Amino acid sequence: MSLYDKRGVSAQKEEVHKAVANLDQGLYPNAFCKIYADYLNGDDRWVNVMHADGAGTKSILAYLYWKETGDLSVWKGIAQDAIAMNLDDLLCVGICDNLLFSSTIDRNKKRIPGEVLEAVINGTQEFFEELRAYGINIHYLGGETADVGDVVRTIAVNGTMTARWPKNRLITNDLISPGNVIVGFASSGQAKYEVTYNSGLGSNGLTSARHDVLNKYYADKYPETFEPILEDNLVYIGKNRMTDEFAGRNIGQLLLSPTRTYAPLMKALLENHFSAIRGVIHCSGGGQTKCMKYLPGTMRVIKDNLFEVPPIFQLIQENSGSDDREMYQVFNMGHRLEVFTTEESAGKMIALSEQLGIEAKIVGRVEPSSTRELILENKQGSIHF
Repeated sequence: MSLYDKRGVSAQKEEVHKAVANLDQGLYPNAFCKIYADYLNGDDRWVNVMHADGAGTKSILAYLYWKETGDLSVWKGIAQDAIAMNLDDLLCVGICDNLLFSSTIDRNKKRIPGEVLEAVINGTQEFFEELRAYGINIHYLGGETADVGDVVRTIAVNGTMTARWPKNRLITNDLISPGNVIVGFASSGQAKYEVTYNSGLGSNGLTSARHDVLNKYYADKYPETFEPILEDNLVYIGKNRMTDEFAGRNIGQLLLSPTRTYAPLMKALLENHFSAIRGVIHCSGGGQTKCMKYLPGTMRVIKDNLFEVPPIFQLIQENSGSDDREMYQVFNMGHRLEVFTTEESAGKMIALSEQLGIEAKIVGRVEPSSTRELILENKQGSIHF
């Protein structure tokens, strides 16, 4: 059993998928988000999509950093995390504009004061204003903010995003097929619309990142930040403090890099290369294995030209001792967005991405197979799923 499983978290969410197995899978079962008929207007040329996600346990890292440094700015990053994890899923089905967003914030009032709530809520609006400059219009409709100290120890920041979209501008992944190449878009670096270096971590695997990198100091000083029934050898087992320097920044800044949204890039790709896009995957929960869930049939996906692993993932692996198989299942390991397309179109997409300061390259391909399989290749060898 992996450390991730022992801590009560599942990268593949098997139990969640089993729980929803009998629900309507929507109009396009292979699409990255569930897509439904236009219940709002009854127009069969349009669809409705509603998506819910959040910053996950990354808010605990923000809590630790804020308590240690007094830096409120980390909470704007948590607001961005909750938005990007919704928005970038919707980008995968082609939705990139005129969205509605409602936030859900649960806090323990004894530990999270009003100034933190203000930083999250104001940060949400500020991020929407930044995106508007790139033609991505998201309308903030408020939401629910609840004081539920008996439920949460610190704070949980989540949201729901909704859109009505024309059916003829959807990406459903039904066109993914052997012969496609996979263009990966880096999760780390500094895009032209980002104000500082992004570690690439995103908002997945933060339970592992927190406990594997940070040391027992945090267990002793902040017992509210972990489940008390966990065995001691699973809690804050790393060697570092958040203020330690690593790769030119402190570790807290690397762990709390706001989740990069690919919205400016995807809007440009959808406007200029829509007909060449066969499928889009957000390598979030499930990391580099995420694509397996959305293939429209039996085929082999080979990723044999992956990005060099960013420093934050190297740090996590060194601290945890996790093998490559677990790391690539939990974390994006270098690219969080991948587009399935034709080899002829890949170069144009890469060039467009690089104009926005996001490294991109062909990371793999799709081949015929009698079974659904994934092969990841790195310097250490091959990993088969």
